[in-house]
Amino acid sequence: MKKKALFIAVLVGLLSALMAQVQAPAGYSAAEFERRRLALMEATGNGLIILLASPGNSGAGHFRQDNDFYYFTGCEDANAILVMIPATKDSYLFVPQKTDREKMMEGGNSLDDPEAREKLRLKAIYPVSYFDEFLSRLSGRQDQVIYLRLSPEDSVGEARSETALFQARRARNPYNAQLSLNQFRAERFRQLYPAAELKDITPRIDALRMIKTPEEIAILRQNGRISAEAVKKAMLASRPGAFEYELEAAAVEVLLRNGCRGPAYPPIIGSGPNTCILHYEKNNRAMQAGELVLMDFGGDLNYLTMDITRTWPVSGKFSEEQKRIYRAVLEVQKACLEAFRPGVSGRDVQEYVARRMKEKGIDPLGLRGGLGHLVGMSVHDVQAPELVLKEGMVMAIEPGLYYPEKNLGIRIEDTVLITRDGCEVLTAGVPKEIDEIEALLARRKF
Repeated sequence: MKKKALFIAVLVGLLSALMAQVQAPAGYSAAEFERRRLALMEATGNGLIILLASPGNSGAGHFRQDNDFYYFTGCEDANAILVMIPATKDSYLFVPQKTDREKMMEGGNSLDDPEAREKLRLKAIYPVSYFDEFLSRLSGRQDQVIYLRLSPEDSVGEARSETALFQARRARNPYNAQLSLNQFRAERFRQLYPAAELKDITPRIDALRMIKTPEEIAILRQNGRISAEAVKKAMLASRPGAFEYELEAAAVEVLLRNGCRGPAYPPIIGSGPNTCILHYEKNNRAMQAGELVLMDFGGDLNYLTMDITRTWPVSGKFSEEQKRIYRAVLEVQKACLEAFRPGVSGRDVQEYVARRMKEKGIDPLGLRGGLGHLVGMSVHDVQAPELVLKEGMVMAIEPGLYYPEKNLGIRIEDTVLITRDGCEVLTAGVPKEIDEIEALLARRKF
């Protein structure tokens, strides 16, 4: 028994040593996260900034860290806490101590890697059990201000506003009307530190996250290429009689083979009547000849997302009516892209679209154009209420027309980077011109 126990102890130690090594995430340098922390502390200036990690995995998907926590650490340790002190520009990480069994089953964390502090560029890493004592020791030396995320969190597929919306919907049933984890955490701080003034750090975080850094832009470009290739693969897999989920399978394979953790949101693949359901995700209908299929899809690569929509004919050729409606949507989208540049507002885009449609003699069929939504760590990324485009923003533009009575919906969406004097389409690798779509579909073999 003693030999067996010794063997297990040695095995646990080896596994922990192998799995606990902290590395800067692929595509990012450790300096990137340090720059972000310093920028946030400069913008805040006083008090303490505290961010909490995701408590752990739920469901069948891979673990994905809380967006805000990851943005400033690059750390994927569950249940961790980050403390930033603007007065000294120091950052501290608090991580749960794992049992030997947890290490054997899941691997270690930053506490098990003696080089983690240096790799993550932190002042110190402590067990999370020391966190409250740490704050108590600081209370006499720091302003009694604690900056927390008091606004809703966002996730890979949901904006902050959507998190709040879906929570409100769940609360329609009074038996589901409990506090969210984010709200509970804030209430806990109020109870334990009643003398402290709690302030919302979210607006300052969002101001940073809206403008993408060069390292983020490189990842987004790569994701744009991968996601575009995935949609092309799905187009080639479409045919009369095929199920919508077959297209999903073809596209997801491309993501996984190229390093994405998976889709950034539940893939939307609707044929026929399902093209008119904007967030349709059942993907279980058989496509029929003569119909259109609409696919809204994007990958999650290194905590950055992508958003593409294409609509194409199941049989390979657009009908005349489908062409007429498709051209209207496409021309409006093109006009929006022409208008995108720093300093532009939603009203500016609408005025430009109206002028261009008039110059081209095209009936936009009621479409006016606009700004769309920002894309980043969340597919509906953080953004200011009154949005004006700035260099470094990444934006998805998705005009669409829907005719449920005809079982006909068309949406065309691209993700673009706002540049110094215009925009760069990151998802240009998947065709959207009618002749290019029909030429691609002609290559299908079935």
